[in-house]
Amino acid sequence: MRVTICDVGPRDGLQNEPESLSPSVRAEFTNRLATAGLPRVEAASFVRADTVPQMAGAEEVVAAIERRDGTEYSGLALNEKGYDRLAAAGLDRMNFTLAATDSFSRRNANQSVEEAAATAARVIERATLPVTLTISVAFGCPFEGRVDPGVVVELAARFPSAEIVLADTIGVATPRQVRDLVEGTHAPGVHLHNTRNTGYANAAAALEAGATVFDASCGGLGGCPFAPRATGNIATEDLVYLFEGDGVETGVDLDALVATSAWLEGLLGRRLEGQVYRAGAWAGD
Repeated sequence: MRVTICDVGPRDGLQNEPESLSPSVRAEFTNRLATAGLPRVEAASFVRADTVPQMAGAEEVVAAIERRDGTEYSGLALNEKGYDRLAAAGLDRMNFTLAATDSFSRRNANQSVEEAAATAARVIERATLPVTLTISVAFGCPFEGRVDPGVVVELAARFPSAEIVLADTIGVATPRQVRDLVEGTHAPGVHLHNTRNTGYANAAAALEAGATVFDASCGGLGGCPFAPRATGNIATEDLVYLFEGDGVETGVDLDALVATSAWLEGLLGRRLEGQVYRAGAWAGD
């Protein structure tokens, strides 16, 4: 079995960092991930710089990327203007995010769920690129608490032409919940945070339920500026170690990925949340 791992570090990983890295450094981060064999990298976010300053200069990031065969480069959009910028920049895939609750949607996109869903429908209809639709706070919302799985199932069913990814934005899900919702929505992908140390068990549960697309972030970087106390994504190298050890092919060079996390540690000046880059890919590494 083979899965697609999308490293979201250059976007979701860096958007919650206190400092903003230059577009050239973010492009180098993307290049390192592609060199490590990541089949998909989320390279940039086409949002307003005054709301997420860490993502400023998205077009400059994309222009500085050294494209590598075998890697699909994606970007995030939250509205039609963002999509127009993303398409003009020349990326390969669009990731459009739609929240499952009104409270989170208004903070993240300044729209209700219905308004955001209508926007998503218009963008998907216009899109000439493959579209991933990420349903954020699919398992729980920091403002409204637990989310009714039926709401998420209904949202996912409204977008049959998009690749659906279920996001545990604040890291509250457990394996059974993940398994049930992947099966209920037939979503091919998940985006998991490790806030309560269930992220990797949730990834295994999603795999068992049929998911084949997994978002992760090099070094376990990440969080959400609109979700209080949300911590990082599951670490890409930890997920690769887990999957490859169980015979699931990822196509990723684990040693190169570990080296990228070590580079990030030096760049950011702090220890990252991932485990494998510190412990080594194998005892004695």
